[in-house]
Amino acid sequence: MNPEKLQAIFKSANFLLSAVKTTQLPEDTGAEVAFVGRSNVGKSSALNTITQNKQLARTSKTPGRTQAINVFTLDESRRITDLPGYGYAKVPEAMKRQWEQELERYLVERQSLAGVILIMDSRHPLKPLDETLIGWAATAQMPLHVLLTKSDKLNNNENAKALAKVKNYFKERDLRFTAQGFSSLKKRGVAEVLSVLSGWLAL
Repeated sequence: MNPEKLQAIFKSANFLLSAVKTTQLPEDTGAEVAFVGRSNVGKSSALNTITQNKQLARTSKTPGRTQAINVFTLDESRRITDLPGYGYAKVPEAMKRQWEQELERYLVERQSLAGVILIMDSRHPLKPLDETLIGWAATAQMPLHVLLTKSDKLNNNENAKALAKVKNYFKERDLRFTAQGFSSLKKRGVAEVLSVLSGWLAL
């Protein structure tokens, strides 16, 4: 599919519902891709950049704003899900644990899940909870692609080192996951991630 048509499909994304628990999600059919990452890594901004819709995912200066699984439709059988940010949110520990339990359940049990976009701040990649999520994806044999966001805050050499660190992490563990640099501010890396998403969603 040519880039213009692909961009048009993601630009058509519409909010469907918010689910606090996996049992509240839409029927487990079709195909969906999940966006997930620690709080304050630019997950909502990345999603808005990819869909060319600044209003799609709410962004906030308060980490942990996304406290539910937000579901967006692309068409009748394809969806994007925006998962709760984890690790940094200023919320009670009991709520954090509940989020993480629902997150693991979703990643391991959701049959329509075709792949996971894991968002990391390019300045601070591979935090412990990122590694935990990578482990869940590996266990579930779930395709995973890393977006190293905020790449505009690093120079070319620093970006190359951050990307190499993640790719080497995968290589050392024999994981066939992929990674790229990304900047919502500069609109950098959009075509690359759209190509990944189109493959997973069979567009």
